[in-house]
Amino acid sequence: MSHVIKRNNVKIEGSGEKTIVFAPGFGCDQTVWQNVKNAFLDDYKVILFDYVGIGNSDIESYDPEKYHTLSGYVQDLLDICSALNFEKTIFVGHSVSSMIGMLASIKKPAYFSTLIMIGPSPCYLNDPPSYYGGFEKDDLLGLLDMMEKNYIGWANMFASTLVNDPNRHSLSKDLEDRFCSTDPVIARQFAEATFFADNRGDLSKVSVPSLIIQCSNDIIAPAEVGEYLLNQLPNSELKRLIATGHCPHMSHPEETIQVIRQYLEEFSVTDTN
Repeated sequence: MSHVIKRNNVKIEGSGEKTIVFAPGFGCDQTVWQNVKNAFLDDYKVILFDYVGIGNSDIESYDPEKYHTLSGYVQDLLDICSALNFEKTIFVGHSVSSMIGMLASIKKPAYFSTLIMIGPSPCYLNDPPSYYGGFEKDDLLGLLDMMEKNYIGWANMFASTLVNDPNRHSLSKDLEDRFCSTDPVIARQFAEATFFADNRGDLSKVSVPSLIIQCSNDIIAPAEVGEYLLNQLPNSELKRLIATGHCPHMSHPEETIQVIRQYLEEFSVTDTN
């Protein structure tokens, strides 16, 4: 247990009976949840963690072979669940963490009561005519190439893309700094595992109820992706935010908190009937 806690820099806060775990998106550590998680500390036990290679995780535990695909991150999440004796836990994942949590729930559904996915995408690649993910293969290959040749330039560009709002320069700079604090080799491999994953075939296997939270003008996970997930995920709901960009937990924490709370209150009523 202690190895897992140290490896993923697991933190436990709050005092509620129910447990809620917040999982960060690509290239970010647990501190991205600062403005959201505080709203849940009185009512929930809150779990935060970092993926290996990010934040204050144990970088010595990074294994390129293990983390070549998302399965390595899925296993780490399951390890955390096991170490903390999770049962019927609320999982809140941003971006790629949505899929990591989803895949973990397929393997061990008893660990989770519900999945809350912020800006999820099961596949970033366009697959015409039936699926629009938002990116052509050359786009993603170019992104990986830029990470390798000009990492700082990539961090600046990608942060601006995520925020998608020229008036939020401080948020773009925050994300850029987070990307730049990560080992470029690890970040590139995580990016490859993220952007070339295709989990469309896994959606029908999900038995845990889910909430899909989608932002306005999200370049990373466009509106078509949210509709696709709603149609393919059993027992799912879709909530569109006024918030723009891809990181509402950072840019619009109040709206994000409100939507999560409303869903959990409604889910709690449904779950007890």
